Amino acid sequence: MPESLSNSRAAAAAKIVSNPSGYKVCEGCESIIATSALLCPNCHSFRFDATAERVIKQATLLGSRAQTSVTAEDLI
Repeated sequence: MPESLSNSRAAAAAKIVSNPSGYKVCEGCESIIATSALLCPNCHSFRFDATAERVIKQATLLGSRAQTSVTAEDLI
């Protein structure tokens, strides 16, 4: 993974970890999204885990590895 992508993912993860109450984890695709979202923009699921522990764990995991999921932006 290029250094800039690695740094941006780590920075995004740090932002989420510092405010886990602003985010939730999609139970369909394990993406992290804002608590205000009603549907996951990636898989359109409506089931989420908003516990701080789950958000922090998922942000730490996603921030430490390369992106493996396809996002809506990838399909444009």
